[in-house]
Amino acid sequence: MSEEGRPRSDDGRPPLLEVENLVARFAVPRGVVGAFRGRPKLAVRAVDGVSFIVREGELLALVGESGSGKTTTAQSILRLVKPEAGTIRFRGDDITGISGRELRALRRHVQLIFQDPYESLDPRFRVRATIEEPLLVHGEGGGKADRDRLVREALERAGLTPPELFLERYPHELSGGQRQRVAIAASLALSPELLVADEPVSMLDVSVRAGILSLLDELRRSGLGILMITHDLSTAAHFADRIAVMYLGRIVEEGPAREVVHNPRHPYTKALLSVVPQRDPRRQTQPEILRGETPNPVNIPPGCRFNPRCPIAIPECRTTDPDLRVPAGAKRGHQAACIRA
Repeated sequence: MSEEGRPRSDDGRPPLLEVENLVARFAVPRGVVGAFRGRPKLAVRAVDGVSFIVREGELLALVGESGSGKTTTAQSILRLVKPEAGTIRFRGDDITGISGRELRALRRHVQLIFQDPYESLDPRFRVRATIEEPLLVHGEGGGKADRDRLVREALERAGLTPPELFLERYPHELSGGQRQRVAIAASLALSPELLVADEPVSMLDVSVRAGILSLLDELRRSGLGILMITHDLSTAAHFADRIAVMYLGRIVEEGPAREVVHNPRHPYTKALLSVVPQRDPRRQTQPEILRGETPNPVNIPPGCRFNPRCPIAIPECRTTDPDLRVPAGAKRGHQAACIRA
């Protein structure tokens, strides 16, 4: 995309995060016998041409089934996985190929919240040491007194008040929700501009999920950009500003959250929404069970990658791989990759 054609905010500045045609693949080992026999090199096409933007104070939800490429997309942004192709920009600067000190500096501004709070916290560290560690790694916070103040502020911002009740605790002395709040506090200690939350509530009890999601919503309202990975469309619909639906390594529908939920245009999005429980028990919905299994990402089917499971597929779907386009009658910013949309 040219410099002139790239998206801009209302004040003319580039988006906080801009991902363009991102590709990430993982080679499938052939083994000694396979190499000797000349078997072709194969690769898992985990992310296959993904593009999106995240603005300041915006929560973008990346939604899809397990194996759709959501987490690999997030890891590629943080350079935990090296992308094969595409461009990643942070505040307009190309960060796709950076390494060393530049990559270290980037991670001060972009922080990751892991899915499992039981595994992401070191059981040997007290809460104080867990939150102080990123400050020490990046040389932030000055002296011990200043770091202590930043640790307390991070705990308060994450909803763990008063901080004195938590500073000297070990992870095993905390509940699941408190552990995730500690993990969030550790991410906030460096005052990042972008949070990448990978399934932040999937490992938590239903009773504490709302509190964590409300916390992320408060952080968004304070100006923080958030990319949230989730498989739960109902969660995304309530808290996200925009939703991007992924299937087999590619975004198949994107748009404002309410528009995507109330007026879905891609059959995959419709299928995901059909199994979301309704608040009103008098509203009966017929779940749409997709036929077959998700295709092997090593051998993606020709044409539309959803066509083997699509209930409304036509012969053209087996030969045409549609791009994201604005469907007829859709609101601004709503796109779907479906020739029947």
